[in-house]
Amino acid sequence: YVGISGVDETQVFCSSGENVRLSCNNALSGCTSTTWIYNYNTHSGTVELIAGGIKKTDTERHERLSLGSDCSLNIKKVTKEDHGFYTCRQFVNEQQQGADARVYLHVLHVSSSSSQSEIRSGSSVTLFCQLYYNYYLVSCVSSVGSEGLELIWVNQAGVNLQTDSRFQISFSSEQCLSSLTTTLLNEDHNREWRCQVKHRNQLKTSATYTVKYQTPTETKTPSPVTISKSPAAPTQPASVDSTLIPVSSSNSEKKSSQTTAAASTKQGT
Repeated sequence: YVGISGVDETQVFCSSGENVRLSCNNALSGCTSTTWIYNYNTHSGTVELIAGGIKKTDTERHERLSLGSDCSLNIKKVTKEDHGFYTCRQFVNEQQQGADARVYLHVLHVSSSSSQSEIRSGSSVTLFCQLYYNYYLVSCVSSVGSEGLELIWVNQAGVNLQTDSRFQISFSSEQCLSSLTTTLLNEDHNREWRCQVKHRNQLKTSATYTVKYQTPTETKTPSPVTISKSPAAPTQPASVDSTLIPVSSSNSEKKSSQTTAAASTKQGT
């Protein structure tokens, strides 16, 4: 859509860990005139990411950035810190051509209150689903059917977990944060719970948390094995016995596909 002062504005939603493409809607052919800049919010300083079609290498995220053939900005493995404003501008002979094309990137992030070693049947766990977004563009609400953004927890079948008394769900509209607390059961191993972002009942993006239990250490009863050394060997003392005890082995559990992190703090936007 076209925003204030004729600036072309687009909103993009994604979840952390995904790859995302931000379109440059005012691009000129060849991309040599294209500059991409980033702002965390409207009051923060500007960071130049792409200048004259060339990627800047002095930014923290430069290794995850690339310029598409259509002058779009591609970001690999998006993090929650990537949310903010991305502006595409065109310069010819150091003169800006046309209006800005601005993209607002909103990032959904799911984390757990427990470390991987604490995830086991019978333990209580709290999952946090937070949307890092630009609050002046759209509001984050808890009521269904409103104009704002909704955060909804669902199971693998798509059923809203709000309807299941096993789960306690709380919501903070100020932080756009929904937390889900439950006591884990044996059958929860490998189970997925998904947090969805909806706007006007349309799915914008989602992020999944998969429950993974540690594999218990295999315990074996030691079986002594007696080895008799031959008295015929001239270098060995006669009749020496030794006992060998098998060593227990353990299987290590793969790390969870979801990043486990501390509870998200309040955004600065």
